[in-house]
Amino acid sequence: MSEIMTYDQAVNYLDGLMKFGIKFGLDRIKALSEALGSPHKHLRVIHVGGTNGKGSTSTFIQNILSEAGYRTALYVSPYVHDLRERIQIDGRVIGREEFAELISDIKPVVDKISQTELGPVTEFEVKTMAAYLYFARRMVDFAVMEVGMGGRFDATNIVEPLVAVITNVSLDHTERLGHTVEKIAFEKAGIIKTGTVVVTAAEDEDAWRVILRRAREEGAEVWRVMRSQARKQGSPSADVQFRYISKDGNFSFNGPEVHMLNLRPGLLGQFQHTNAATAVAAVLALARYEVRVPEPAVQAGIANAYIPGRLEVLQDKPTVVIDGAHNTDAAHNLAKAIHDKFTYEKLILVIGMLSTHSAEGVLSNLAPLASHIIATQSQWSKALPAQELAESARTFLDDVEVVERVPNAVRRALEIAGEKDLILVTGSFYTIGEVSL
Repeated sequence: MSEIMTYDQAVNYLDGLMKFGIKFGLDRIKALSEALGSPHKHLRVIHVGGTNGKGSTSTFIQNILSEAGYRTALYVSPYVHDLRERIQIDGRVIGREEFAELISDIKPVVDKISQTELGPVTEFEVKTMAAYLYFARRMVDFAVMEVGMGGRFDATNIVEPLVAVITNVSLDHTERLGHTVEKIAFEKAGIIKTGTVVVTAAEDEDAWRVILRRAREEGAEVWRVMRSQARKQGSPSADVQFRYISKDGNFSFNGPEVHMLNLRPGLLGQFQHTNAATAVAAVLALARYEVRVPEPAVQAGIANAYIPGRLEVLQDKPTVVIDGAHNTDAAHNLAKAIHDKFTYEKLILVIGMLSTHSAEGVLSNLAPLASHIIATQSQWSKALPAQELAESARTFLDDVEVVERVPNAVRRALEIAGEKDLILVTGSFYTIGEVSL
């Protein structure tokens, strides 16, 4: 019998595994799962991948199914304030003692595998295994699993999902996934399995063709979700099964035999309409498995959704907003949401990036909104040095300063902000997780 760790010991153990970094491949997680009784095989999974919107879409799906009365688990990454945010059931994070017990059960198996030719097990693999084990032990009705990175070789990808969701595809993590949209789409399409239903809101046609090709190879049915747009002639493209129309903070969702009006997401930003519509389609796809979700559960699940760090307002006068926009597309959506949702005199941008993402891509979208930029640096090991970030920022705006620690950077922003100004803290989830007011 394994020795039970305390919660702090479990967290320290996981922190110690971070030195092994990110290692793609499924051999270690498969060996780990098999040794622990293959808990993933006892779960009905909705698997969610994509470049942006994975966490929001996953949360919408979980919330809808919970509102419909199903015991629904959620695994997301990264967290903002507490590691346990990653593992939830019906919106409640895993308890500290439960988390410590899971890690205690997994550790002896990790130690054995690490001594084999498979090599050291990574932190993400252990967290993923903890989620599968916890959800199986709790006998949930559904588990919504968010992909960590890519898809094909991501540690979550040992399941045969009921529904595979690919929110969208754009350039991100190019050093690992490839430098073209097609290559990245190929990696993300790796979550598509034989006979499943694939739901995607991918607008890029090159990415769409890759997803469609993979689905046909696997004999999977594909549902495409897109925003309705006026067309001068002809009908909507045949490959779009569901369309949504955004208006005044609401959206309507339409498809074969489905018409839902005035759906209002609890998460701010019009881009959340895309994520919510994708979630609705994923839930409707469960009808293939005789799972019916009434429209009131859809409405409530979307309206009551909450995730920390997604266009989250922390205070007024001045307004302080945090958002984990960490790549070009996310920053583009954030800029539009700031323009649409907020009124302010000056915007002070507090930004901290990881070295694995494009600072230029994020700054190109957000710097034009700012009158002043404060470059900062989270304590995460892969944080981009604040001085280096500031150099990039100065190519967009002259008024840039460096404040090394995130809490100090936020305090500095509060010092110079007027009551009618807006302070936007963004660049990575690790940055916004260190914000304190």
